[in-house]
Amino acid sequence: MNRVALDLGIVKIYWYSIMIFLGVLSGFLLTSMEAKRKKIDKNIFDNLVFYAVLCGFIGARLYYVLFNLEYYLASPIEIIKVWNGGMAIHGGIIGATIAIYFYTKKNRLSFLELLDIAVPGLLIGQIIGRWGNFFNGEAHGGVISRMFLEKLHLPKFIIDGMYINGAYYHPTFFYESILNLVCLLLLLLIRRKKNIHLGLILGIYCIWYGIIRFFIEGLRTDSLMLGSLKMAQIISIVLIIFGIILIITSFKKPFYNREEK
Repeated sequence: MNRVALDLGIVKIYWYSIMIFLGVLSGFLLTSMEAKRKKIDKNIFDNLVFYAVLCGFIGARLYYVLFNLEYYLASPIEIIKVWNGGMAIHGGIIGATIAIYFYTKKNRLSFLELLDIAVPGLLIGQIIGRWGNFFNGEAHGGVISRMFLEKLHLPKFIIDGMYINGAYYHPTFFYESILNLVCLLLLLLIRRKKNIHLGLILGIYCIWYGIIRFFIEGLRTDSLMLGSLKMAQIISIVLIIFGIILIITSFKKPFYNREEK
């Protein structure tokens, strides 16, 4: 798999960077439509997205670097080479959530409402962004046979792309991308309902993503570790518990009271 999409000589454009960009752009467009429907001021929303994306990007990279600190301390220049991969979605979520919290507090907006609005955009960003891992030949599972992949009826280019260094691997990026797509469609259907309690969309996302990431992480061979434990699985358990609590408490919260167009 060729990681380079366009070679201009001095500058190389990588598929990984393109997928991340397309994921962010798609997430922004989807979230913007919902914010407009909820009559949120465009300037305030655009500024919020800017800070959330910036802090999410920094958080995703910083999180990965911290769990590979020995390598990056030995080669600090590698920290800025994000096109080589190394963006942790959990770090991105943490960074973006912190930015949204402080921004909504400053502008007297509903923190939970903004998170509910942002979740589908986050999901579509994850769906597209995972394909960057495919082009980089990373974030895959253990060794399997070509026959196994063919039985999944995957497109030939995916099967061929999972042949890395003489072996075929689980396309965990694909599993996660498809399962996230199912979650996205579900949430889009739910939010069409007239009356939705604050925090419900976020709660469903936390449970769904927590479950699928826990099991997918069990297949992966490049997990970020905390001792002998996979960090992503620890966070997945926390997300599931938080999501359950959020859904239960959401029914004690009011419906969205912002008049929609």
